[in-house]
Amino acid sequence: MASDAAQVKAAREDIRELLRTTHSHPILVRLGWHDAGTYDKNIEEWPQRGGANGSLRFDVELKHGANAGLINALKLIQPIKDKYPSITYADLFQLASATAIEEAGGPKIPMKYGRVDVTGPEQCPPEGKLPDAGPSSPADHLREVFYRMGLNDKEIVALSGAHTLGRSRPERSGWGKPETKYTKNGPGAPGGQSWTVEWLRFDNSYFKQYFRISKRNEIRIFWSYLQMLLYLRTQSSRSMRRNMQRTKTHSSETTLRLMLN
Repeated sequence: MASDAAQVKAAREDIRELLRTTHSHPILVRLGWHDAGTYDKNIEEWPQRGGANGSLRFDVELKHGANAGLINALKLIQPIKDKYPSITYADLFQLASATAIEEAGGPKIPMKYGRVDVTGPEQCPPEGKLPDAGPSSPADHLREVFYRMGLNDKEIVALSGAHTLGRSRPERSGWGKPETKYTKNGPGAPGGQSWTVEWLRFDNSYFKQYFRISKRNEIRIFWSYLQMLLYLRTQSSRSMRRNMQRTKTHSSETTLRLMLN
């Protein structure tokens, strides 16, 4: 069932209001990314190839380790789905994610709609399609996951820029602090450790923070060792700076390109 265009337009306004009242931009971006991030370019058949197909609404997939906490995103978005039943979950998750990026100060990303939902939990992808928080060989692991989706090293780094939004929560990923001076009072749900100071703003600060890493004595900002190692192994200082200049739009465009699959 294709999503109704009028309902998509109306739902976008409801999502904007939801964002204004809950400051849930990061978790809605994560919802869209995790529904899309199971995509496998080497598989022709649908839904076996994964991707943005609404499968993340089922408990079996929500219980995957990488999806810890996303039940909260589904609870936020479900009333909008109930109000606009002609929108598929697959489209709604991506609409929410793209709208959250825009409302956080990122680019307005032209979206296409018409994604089809899987019909049952038996069509959910197996666990292990998304990045692990603590693999034994981080760079190799990231390449294995993202090459499967059709991305190269530069695109992996650019996509990592989406961490300009949100926080790491140790009860979900095993990484980060329970709270910092930047997160202990919210806005939104308090706690966690952010990658950036202004963790509700979609900008280039995630990459700028990398170049300050050697100057910090107190790590209140969380830098994932996965991304840091990938940087160190794949990017020269000059190419990193060149890539950083492009990332404000590139990271979101890469995210949404995955979501279109």
